[in-house]
Amino acid sequence: MSSMRNLNKARARSHKERSQPQHREHLGSLEKKKDYKLRAENYQRKQNTLKSLKRKALDRNPDEFYFKMVKTQKVDGVHEKRESSEPVHTDAEIKLMYSQDQRYVTMKRTSELKKIEKLKSSLHLLDSDEKPKNKHIVFVDSKKEAKEFDAAKYFNTHPSLVNRTYNRPTTEMLKKGFHNDNMDEATLQEIADEKKKKYKQLKKRIERERELHIISQKMDVKKHLLDKKAKKLKMKDETREAPAQYRWVFKRQR
Repeated sequence: MSSMRNLNKARARSHKERSQPQHREHLGSLEKKKDYKLRAENYQRKQNTLKSLKRKALDRNPDEFYFKMVKTQKVDGVHEKRESSEPVHTDAEIKLMYSQDQRYVTMKRTSELKKIEKLKSSLHLLDSDEKPKNKHIVFVDSKKEAKEFDAAKYFNTHPSLVNRTYNRPTTEMLKKGFHNDNMDEATLQEIADEKKKKYKQLKKRIERERELHIISQKMDVKKHLLDKKAKKLKMKDETREAPAQYRWVFKRQR
C-alpha cells in the first residue's frame, strides 16, 4: 500500500504558480494571494487607525490644555522637548521672594500666637492638659512660720478650696450660704457651651500655629538650598511634621 502511495507521488505533477505575463513584467512580480492578504490587512489597520483618530478629534474638548503643548515642538513630524531657555529670575531675586514669603508666614504665626495667648487668658484651662503654671508666693519672716504656714487660714477659705484658681469663696461667704443656685439651667448650659466652643477654637489655633511653624522651617531650608556653591550632605528626608535636614560643609572665609 505504501509503495502505491509513493508511486502516485512520483507520478504527480508538481504545481507551478503562474508568473507575470511578459507584457506586464515591468510592473514587477505577480501578486499572490498571501501577498494580497498582507496588503489588505495593512490597509485595514491603517483605516481603523484613521477612524479612531478622527473620532478622538471630534470628541476633543476645545478648552483642553496640557503643559506639553507649550513645552514641546514638532520636528520632522515628531514632538520633541523644547530647549530650556534662560531663567527668568536671578538667584538674588529668588532669594528675595523666598524671604518675603517667609516674612508673611512669620507674621501670620505671630498673629496666631497673640490670639492663642488672648484665648488662654480668658480661659482657666480647667479641663486642659496644659494648665497654666501660676504661682502665688507668700513671704514669711522665719523658717518656723514657713513650716507652720496654713494656706486655708491665710486665704480665709475652706481647705478643700485652696487649690482653686478661680471662684474661691471666703469663710464668711460660706457661712452666709454662698452657692450658684441663682443661675437657671439654661444659663449654666449656655456658659458650658461657650466654654466648649472657646476650647475648640483654642485647639484649632494651636494646630494652625504649629503648621505655620513647620512651613516656616521648610521655607528656611529651601532658602539655604538656593546657594549652589555651598557643599551639603542630606541627613534626613522631608516629612509632613519636619523639614529635610542637611549638614553643610564648613568653608573658611577668606
